Amino acid sequence: MYYLIYSVLWLLSLIPVKVLYLFSDFTYLMMYSVFKYRKEVVFKNLLQAFPEKTDAERIVIAKQFYRNFIDTIFETIKFITISKKQINQHGTGDYDLINNLAAKGKNIHIMVGHQFNWEYANLLYSMNLNTPFIAVYMPFKNKNIDKIFYKFRSQYGASFISAPDFKNKKHDVFLKQYTLALAADQNPGDPSNAYWINFLGKPAPFITGPAKGAVKNNTAVMIVGFGKTKRGHYHFTPTLITENGSLFTPEQLTVMYKNELEKIIRKDPANYLWSHRRWKYDWKPEYGEIIK
Repeated sequence: MYYLIYSVLWLLSLIPVKVLYLFSDFTYLMMYSVFKYRKEVVFKNLLQAFPEKTDAERIVIAKQFYRNFIDTIFETIKFITISKKQINQHGTGDYDLINNLAAKGKNIHIMVGHQFNWEYANLLYSMNLNTPFIAVYMPFKNKNIDKIFYKFRSQYGASFISAPDFKNKKHDVFLKQYTLALAADQNPGDPSNAYWINFLGKPAPFITGPAKGAVKNNTAVMIVGFGKTKRGHYHFTPTLITENGSLFTPEQLTVMYKNELEKIIRKDPANYLWSHRRWKYDWKPEYGEIIK
């Protein structure tokens, strides 16, 4: 089954990008207007995040989000056969901040949010950093799809470790200098074991691992913002949170990350994954105080 799925996707990936975007336009119409994929979740999230905006303004954001989301799906298919030249034509980034910190001997934690297109970021940073690039990811339930994604994500030397495996493998990761990327706005499996912080106006649980690791290992901490410059073209900008994670508590680092993520989202609201149920859980007093 793996070879069948891979063969179909490989053939699709040979289609020129401009043609793939025609498929994307059609799929957008079907997903938004016909199937209404997670539309209730998207609009509920946008109302929570932007209550000051009008209904018409939120509709504009929602439509552009769906376009970005569907474009990402078809761009991801292209990654199966994409060349380095094509990657560099469609994605640019700032790497000096990370490489300069690495030159000082620092290990680095990159905390990101669910922005489009993260697959370009994975490949560009694995190609342009001077230290091993390691990313923690949530595996797909379908093992064949997971294997295909792993294959193209790691094609330029990045090490991808699934979140369930990271606990057992992190000791090996930390033996040498590294740059570790984590989607720090994941919903935790257990909301009682989380940092509860007001996120875009409502308490949300944040996973504790990224900040705890930064404090324990005294890593530099930064967030990388994803910007869409035009259709199919992205720029990635890192912002330093601290050079020394051990100067702060994990809770403080998580709040600092959350604050920067909110700025990024407000700057380009349609480029965030609004179909993701960021407020999946409601805060309860037994979870502890909401961190400020």
